[in-house]
Amino acid sequence: MTSTASSPEMIDWDLAVSLGGRLAGDGPTVTPAQARRAVGDLRNGAERATDLVRAYTGLDGGRDTAPVLVVDRPGWVQANADAFRHVLGPVAGRLAQRKPPGRLSLAVGSKITGTEVGGLLGFLAGKVLGQFDPFHEPHGRLLLVAPNIVHTERELDVAPRDFRLWVCLHEETHRVQFTAVPWMRDHLFGLVERLSASLEDTSAIEDGLKRVTSALKQRGGGDQPGPGGALSLLATPEQKAVMDDVTAVMSLLEGHADVVMDGVGPEVVPTVDTIRARFNERRKGAGVLDRALRRFLGLDAKMAQYRDGAVFVRHVVDTVGMDGFNAVWSGPASLPTRDEIADPALWVARVHG
Repeated sequence: MTSTASSPEMIDWDLAVSLGGRLAGDGPTVTPAQARRAVGDLRNGAERATDLVRAYTGLDGGRDTAPVLVVDRPGWVQANADAFRHVLGPVAGRLAQRKPPGRLSLAVGSKITGTEVGGLLGFLAGKVLGQFDPFHEPHGRLLLVAPNIVHTERELDVAPRDFRLWVCLHEETHRVQFTAVPWMRDHLFGLVERLSASLEDTSAIEDGLKRVTSALKQRGGGDQPGPGGALSLLATPEQKAVMDDVTAVMSLLEGHADVVMDGVGPEVVPTVDTIRARFNERRKGAGVLDRALRRFLGLDAKMAQYRDGAVFVRHVVDTVGMDGFNAVWSGPASLPTRDEIADPALWVARVHG
């Protein structure tokens, strides 16, 4: 989708990408040789991880079904702006058709939203180690953010090559989840579309803003929104139901990837115990401001997804084996609900009788 004079967009994506890239910064200082080594290790690690993940999970996503890109922070910002644009495009178009804004108000509004999106992307661009983008045509793409991986391995004081392979195990699992389970992409996109469509109700949004204002007043303005971030306060009951479905899917995907990296890691990553212990501490967030931003944006809930999803996967595998767990990939009806993520025995009883 491109912006034209006849159909200006509701978000200034060029501004968002430019601002996000500037806020993200360049990352740690490295020599050209160090940069080449990091990129080479990540590419080799991703390729090596393909066979390791297949052998451990029984899922075969094939080779070269989705590209693996080693990117810098601005590259990650651009990729995610493209993904947001793809996901939000339909709802933005419907809103414009329903109540077409004036050209001046749209131009001003697009700058404001572009600034907001750019600020969010800029903050996250310094945090993300890797990401599978399922919405990139035709089968998604895997992004490995080299500066953040180098920064983190230095911060944790761990063996670089071990850490890079360990990260690749997690991210390659995500690539396999979407390439070996092709319906997952459409299912997740459908959930996002349902949530986006529900945001078209301006009266519901106004009610949500009132709930946010009321909650902040009750907390004296000093506390942050609870699990789910600010969106949890804005959401209507219908939106919360969709958010529960999204949370359950993401908990499954993230927990599964964590279980795979910990299951395969001891065989191929000599220092995996040290890496895992230090990495878990890092996930708690650094300073006060960082923790506040994570909580407001719902990133603390993201950390809970890793933990809760991993508990679910381990319980199911211990109960019915990996083949029994893989029934989860048979279709959307076999996906766990949020309640089943919290109580894996419910899923085992429902799916395996």
